[in-house]
Amino acid sequence: MIYRHHIAPPRAFTQFSHDLIRHPRLSSDAVRLLTWQLSLPDGAREPLSRTAERARIGACAFTRAKRQLKEEGFVHERRVQGPGGHWVTQQLVSNVPLSAAEAAKILAQMPVHVPDASASPQLAPSARIPAAGAPTPPPTDGHPRKDPEENTSHHPAEPERRPDPEPEPAPETTDLPEAARALVAALPRLSPDLRRIPRGMHDELARLVSRWLTAGHTPGSIRTHILRGLPDDGTPVHRPGGLLRYLLRNIPPAPAPTAEQPAPARPSSRLAALRECEGDHVQATLFRPVGEETLCRRCLDSPPPHAGPLDSGAVAHQQH
Repeated sequence: MIYRHHIAPPRAFTQFSHDLIRHPRLSSDAVRLLTWQLSLPDGAREPLSRTAERARIGACAFTRAKRQLKEEGFVHERRVQGPGGHWVTQQLVSNVPLSAAEAAKILAQMPVHVPDASASPQLAPSARIPAAGAPTPPPTDGHPRKDPEENTSHHPAEPERRPDPEPEPAPETTDLPEAARALVAALPRLSPDLRRIPRGMHDELARLVSRWLTAGHTPGSIRTHILRGLPDDGTPVHRPGGLLRYLLRNIPPAPAPTAEQPAPARPSSRLAALRECEGDHVQATLFRPVGEETLCRRCLDSPPPHAGPLDSGAVAHQQH
C-alpha cells in the first residue's frame, strides 16, 4: 500500500492538468520537455532544443519527444521572414492541444523577434572583437620585377632527362632446353601433390630447371630433390607452383660423377616404398614393388620387344 503526502510549494510552482501528466501517447521525455517549457517565465525565448539539453534529453530522444508533441497538438512551428530579410523559426508551446488553424492564429499575433543586442541572451550572438588597426586596401603591385634570365618560378627545376636503359629481353620459351620443359611437364605424374601446377608457371619452372641442368644436375637428381621437399606428414599442398619455385630457387653444387653411385635415399616415409622402374619409359615411372623386382607391372606383363622362335623354344624347354 502506498501513501501520499502533499505540501503546497510557497513559490515557483506551475499547475498542470492531470490529463497532460497522464497522457497515454506521450513518453516521459515528451512530458518532461513540455512541462519544463510551460514552467518558464512569460518573457523567456528558450527553444525546445536548449530545454532538451538542460533536461539531459539525448538527440534521438528529443527528436522522438518533439514529434509526439507536434502530433498531439502541444507544439507548433512555422518559419517567417522578419525585418531585414532574416528567417526566424517560431515555436508555440501550449498546455492544451491546438489545431493548426488555432496555432496559426496565435502565432500571427506574436511579434517576430530577430536576434540582436536586445534579444534574450540565449538567442543573441556573442560580441565580436574587431581586428586591430585600420583597414588597408590590398597592394596592387605585390609581385617583384622579374629578371627575364632568372628562373623565379616556385616549381623546382626539372632535372635533365636521361634516356631510360633498355630493358633486358626476357628469355623466350623457344630458348629453353627441351629436357627442362619435358621434366616440368612430367612433374604432375611424379606425385599427387603436384597435379595442380598452374600452366602459367611452366615457363618459369622450366627456366629454373634449365639452370639446374646447366649446373650439372641430372633429371633424376632434380626429381629426387623435389620429392624430398614434399611434406611427408600428409599435409596437402595447396600451391604446388610456389613450392616448386621455392625448391628450385637455390642450386646446390652438382655431385661429382662416380663409377658407381649409391641409390639415393628415399625422400619420405610415404614414398619410401616406391621404386623407379628400369624399363623403357618416356618419363620416370614409380611403382610399389612386391619383392625385389625392378620392373613395374606393365613392363612385366608386356612381352619382350624382340622375342623370336628360338627364345620361345628356350622358354618352353625350361618350363618342361
